[in-house]
Amino acid sequence: MDTARYSVPGMHCSHCEAAVRSQILALPGVEEVVVDLDSKRVEVLGSELDDAAIRAAIEEAGYEAA
Repeated sequence: MDTARYSVPGMHCSHCEAAVRSQILALPGVEEVVVDLDSKRVEVLGSELDDAAIRAAIEEAGYEAA
């Protein structure tokens, strides 16, 4: 299983968390998304993860991945 980690500084509430999680979970190969609002970090677990697609999903949710 692959793991990708992102910093998403714009997240600050459960709505933010849900929006980011749902966009990323829709991607092929993604099995789990762990969001930590305190640290503003997102961890994506799955197989053959596509970094560009994950970043685009985060942007589609209205946030920027650092």
